[in-house]
Amino acid sequence: MLIYIILLVVLALLLFFAEAFLLPGAGIAGIIATVCVVVADILVYFDYGFWPSALSVLVSIIIVLGFFWWLGNSKTMEKVSLHTTINSTSATTAQLSVKVGDKGKALTRLALIGNAELNGAVVEVKSSGEFLDPGTPVVVVRVLEALVVVEKDTEA
Repeated sequence: MLIYIILLVVLALLLFFAEAFLLPGAGIAGIIATVCVVVADILVYFDYGFWPSALSVLVSIIIVLGFFWWLGNSKTMEKVSLHTTINSTSATTAQLSVKVGDKGKALTRLALIGNAELNGAVVEVKSSGEFLDPGTPVVVVRVLEALVVVEKDTEA
């Protein structure tokens, strides 16, 4: 039975490694690895008794926690991590050209989000709170890259 216990422990270590580096986020390999460790500890209990199995559980916990501590504190994860920054925006050229104070009219019902014509271009906009019907004059009150916030133009 000792060979089965050793094989289960080796399989568990390989599966923990696969979970960390090859299949991150899937969880299946980690769950199977945990089951392997538990089964190995149960086999130790049935073959060798309580105290060896208690020691086996303690060693299993220390090894698993040590593996995760090493994984979190080593430069290994830094080497396999993605370090790319995103410099682009989802804003269209029309959205980027809009400035605070620009005026236009709602083309669709602004049930918070809809389309408006601003500076001759159709732009996706967000109402500052109230619902606005199509054709309502609007004024831009805030621009945050792709988010253009408008409200009803009271001067029109």
